Amino acid sequence: MLLELEDISLLYGRIQALHGISLSVAEGEVVALIGGNGAGKTTTMRAISGIRPVSAGRIRFDGQDITKLRADLRVVRGVSQSPEGRGIFPGMTVLENLEMGAYTRRDKAGIAADLRRVFELFPRLEERRRQSGGTLSGGEQQMLAVGRALMSRPKLMLLDEPSMGLAPMLIQQIFQIITEINEQGTTILLVEQNAQQALSRAHRAYVLETGRIVKAGTGEELLHDAAVQEAYLGVA
Repeated sequence: MLLELEDISLLYGRIQALHGISLSVAEGEVVALIGGNGAGKTTTMRAISGIRPVSAGRIRFDGQDITKLRADLRVVRGVSQSPEGRGIFPGMTVLENLEMGAYTRRDKAGIAADLRRVFELFPRLEERRRQSGGTLSGGEQQMLAVGRALMSRPKLMLLDEPSMGLAPMLIQQIFQIITEINEQGTTILLVEQNAQQALSRAHRAYVLETGRIVKAGTGEELLHDAAVQEAYLGVA
């Protein structure tokens, strides 16, 4: 397995946000993590990326224990995140934002090649490469957040709510690009409120409720699970 979480618990002060989470992501997969607001999805992503320290359990990535590894060193190892809310640098240009994604790298030729790849995936970003990130539309900012994460050339990309606040047509476009990124060889762990899109494109998925994994299966299995349909797909 590329990523393994073993009995992860995490505290916010005295509040326990995660209760013994265990999940895995194999190389080449798209794995979805779905659940309601406050379920612990973003907290799980922050634990994996190293933004929040865990209080118990172990995180293994590419065969190595990274539980106590600093967040910046996890990027070097191959873990990259496109965060909830996009988190771009509004005062920097599109190009500067993308270059920030490659801050751990020194291979100029590789960086240039990956920049071309991002512009092929998101032609709109190339058109706006000299424009400040803060002046972009919501959809363009989401493209920039994903593109910036790609610039570190990750083995595992963490995508946190990539469709949040987007129009339906843009949601479809973003998910098509996510599928394309995966088909090009990047493993993806996806947190998404749009359960229909997430499960339709995921190889496997987990359902998270109040900091606990309550269901797991293939994307197809959970897409047709009656309880999941009622809770997250609006099917009575």
